[in-house]
Amino acid sequence: MNRKEYPINPLKIAIIGCGMVGSSSAFALMQSGLFSEMVLIDANRDRAEGEAMDLSHGLPFARPMNIYAGDYDDIVNAAIIVVTAGAAQKPGETRLDLVRKNVAIFKSIIPEIASRQCEGILLIVSNPVDILTYTAIRLSGFPENRVIGSGTVLDSGRFKYLLGQHLSVDSRNIHAFIIGEHGDSELAVWSGASVSGVPIHDFCEMRGHMDHDGAMERLYQDVKDSAYAIIKRKGATYYGVAMAVRRICESIVRDEKSVLPISSMVHHKYGIDDIVLSLPAIVGSEGVEAIVPTPLSPEEIQKLQASANTLKAVAEEVFTDA
Repeated sequence: MNRKEYPINPLKIAIIGCGMVGSSSAFALMQSGLFSEMVLIDANRDRAEGEAMDLSHGLPFARPMNIYAGDYDDIVNAAIIVVTAGAAQKPGETRLDLVRKNVAIFKSIIPEIASRQCEGILLIVSNPVDILTYTAIRLSGFPENRVIGSGTVLDSGRFKYLLGQHLSVDSRNIHAFIIGEHGDSELAVWSGASVSGVPIHDFCEMRGHMDHDGAMERLYQDVKDSAYAIIKRKGATYYGVAMAVRRICESIVRDEKSVLPISSMVHHKYGIDDIVLSLPAIVGSEGVEAIVPTPLSPEEIQKLQASANTLKAVAEEVFTDA
C-alpha cells in the first residue's frame, strides 16, 4: 500500500466518530461545498449509516456529494481525516478529566489509521484535544506538520464574538487570539488584540468603556467558561466546534495559508519544547506550515509556559503509566 497505489483525493474527507460533534461537523462540511466525497466511521456501524442517510437526504438542497458509512480501509486516500471519537465531557468534568478514557480510545483508533499509511492531514477534535493530538503524533508516526488539533480556534471565535458584543462591532473585524491549552489554563493575548488595526483598549475607550482590567477579566472568564455553561444547559457543545472544523478544513483544502490557533507540536518557542498546544500558525495543504512568532508580553509568556507545564505534566503521567 503506497501513495502511488492510493493517490490522495483532495475532494475526500473522512470523519471518525459520529456523535454530536462528528455529525455536526459532517453537516457543516456537507454545506461547505469543499468535498465531493465523505465517509463516516463509527464503532456503532448503524449510527454511521443513519447519519449518512440523513445527510444524504439533504443533498437535493446542497451540492452533489457521495456520503456513506465505511470502515478504516475507506480513509486511505482521504485528504483530511477528522477524529471526533471519544467519551463526552460531562457536567462538572474538566477537559483534562477525560484524558485517561480518551487516550485509551485513541490507542485503538490511531494504529488503525497508521497501519494504512494514510498521507492526508490528521485533524484531531476529540478532547482534551492537546493531549490527544500529542497522543496521535506519538502513535501514528506521521510527520508532525500533518497531525493537528482544532485547538483554540473555537475559543478564539468565542473571544471575538464576546468582544464584538461588548464593543458593538462586527466580530469579523476583531483580531484576537486565545492560546495555550484548549481548557482551563488557556490565555487571552490582550497585548496584540485589535479592531481593524486599532489597539483593543483604544477602541474600548472610543466606545465608552474605561474599566479595562474589569472588562478583560470578565470577558476572559466568559470565554474560558463557555463550554461549561453550554454543557450545563444542553449537555454538550457541538455547533461551534463544527464551524471551527469547517474553517480549518477550508484552509487546508484551499491551501489558504490562513493564520489559525490550531494545536500543533511546539519546539523551542517561548521557552516551550516537545508539547502540543495552540499558537497562531500558518495552515495550508500540508498542514502546519509555520508557527507565527506572535509578540507576547512577559506576563503572557509566563502564563503560556504555565499552560504548557500543565499539559506536559498530564502527558508525562499518561505515557509513564502506559
